[in-house]
Amino acid sequence: MKFAFCLFKYFPSGGLQRGFLQLAQTCAARGHQIDVYTGSWEGERPENLNISIVPHKGLTNHRRYQSMADRLEKLFASRSYNVIAGFNKMPGLDIYFASDTCFAANVRKRSVLYRMSGRCRTLMRQEESVFHKNSRTHIITISNNEKQRYMEYYKTPEHRFHPVPPGIARDRLAGSDSLKIRENLRQEFGITPDQHLILMVGSDYKRKGVDRTIKAVSALPSDLKEKTRLFVLGKGKPGPMIRLSRQKKVASLVTFLGERSDVTRFLAGADMLLHPARQENTGTVLIEAMAAGLPVLATEICGYGFHIKKAEAGELVPDPFIQENLDQKLIHMLRSDKRKKWKDNAKAYVRTTDVYSRHKKAADIIETAALG
Repeated sequence: MKFAFCLFKYFPSGGLQRGFLQLAQTCAARGHQIDVYTGSWEGERPENLNISIVPHKGLTNHRRYQSMADRLEKLFASRSYNVIAGFNKMPGLDIYFASDTCFAANVRKRSVLYRMSGRCRTLMRQEESVFHKNSRTHIITISNNEKQRYMEYYKTPEHRFHPVPPGIARDRLAGSDSLKIRENLRQEFGITPDQHLILMVGSDYKRKGVDRTIKAVSALPSDLKEKTRLFVLGKGKPGPMIRLSRQKKVASLVTFLGERSDVTRFLAGADMLLHPARQENTGTVLIEAMAAGLPVLATEICGYGFHIKKAEAGELVPDPFIQENLDQKLIHMLRSDKRKKWKDNAKAYVRTTDVYSRHKKAADIIETAALG
């Protein structure tokens, strides 16, 4: 069968992008033709995918995205596909893979002026085209919290939602060589055995809460602060965060490492994962950290935060977010005698819970829609 997969942009470190690629390759491995339409592509191009860069124009992101969506709508009118699947919200989709949070719910917290802006109106139209109660688009959902928000704001019929479990790669599991990997990484970066290495992984530093983490590190008591290092991995603009770390006098403790292909090494070498995100539909990295045996401190709004609570593998900062709560929980976790228990609980939970089959089950849903 022929499937069209659409996304506004691809870069290797994005969570949405990694989810897209794993699902596209799962479908390709089943013998389907996968034509990918995107506004830009960074990194290697898999041979089993037919990748097309869609021309688009506009001075702002929302205008470029609208331009691309308009072109795709015309293109698909003249091409025959069994299924058109999107990873960003746009008209004309048979399947939408819901990696993003509900924009309508987030907009309610913004000013009237913002809600009147061209950006807001464009993004609202794109979201409504997918979730309107009369739309024919089916939704692969990875977060029950967001599903409820979409149903609340758009009255989307429940039968159009198709839940799937998390989908981490099995190479994220701590292997028999994890201790050696840990020692090598810490030696490479000069991390001594008595130092605490905190890890952050994710693109869009502001949304992931890198500033919140820097403030929490700066609020540590001096005896903990001098033994703590923070590594930040992922795509983002480090300039504002570097300035904040200087302002908070912790610049020497914070290292920005950008996009990395060896995230597994850092999961093995770190002592905990910190993820105080402002918005996070799921947070696959939370499950990846658990698989590596890392205690996790995250915000309650993360879609996969309930796994941390269920596994007793760390702590959650309640919503609405208060910086002092994060500060205190970080101090508690670094000093707690529960650290070994959190690590053991995390690994045990991942061994006994389905956190791997997202892409297989999503591919099943797409095939069922194609047969339709």
